[in-house]
Amino acid sequence: MIRSLACAASLLFGTAVTAETIEVKMLNKGAEGTMVFEPAYVAAQPGDIIHFISTDKGHNAESIDGMLPDGVEAFKSKLGADFELTVEAEGLYGIKCTPHYALGMVALIQVGEAVNLEAAKGVKQRGKAAKRFDPLFESVQ
Repeated sequence: MIRSLACAASLLFGTAVTAETIEVKMLNKGAEGTMVFEPAYVAAQPGDIIHFISTDKGHNAESIDGMLPDGVEAFKSKLGADFELTVEAEGLYGIKCTPHYALGMVALIQVGEAVNLEAAKGVKQRGKAAKRFDPLFESVQ
């Protein structure tokens, strides 16, 4: 009896899924050029935490209108501050740095299935952001 309880407990707790914390740096200059999130594409699972790190001051993380899964509220962090976003809903989350959006400072977070792919692709982007989103959408699985 005790042995079967121990086996059941190990199965129950052994399969428990824990949330990951994924770090995204907000940079003046990175591997992909100037004014970037690094990494700019993140694959996450529901419950994960995306930790935006204000490595270089003057950046923030803000959702892009039309690029959130249904039911997810828009968000905007303070300039120059770290920010944590817990992603619960499956889909794509389009992110921009408010002051550097036209310079192409954007990111794409995929949580589970990309259920809103067509809607996210349909959002008109400005300036360099449009060019930077092309390879990000190619990363979607």
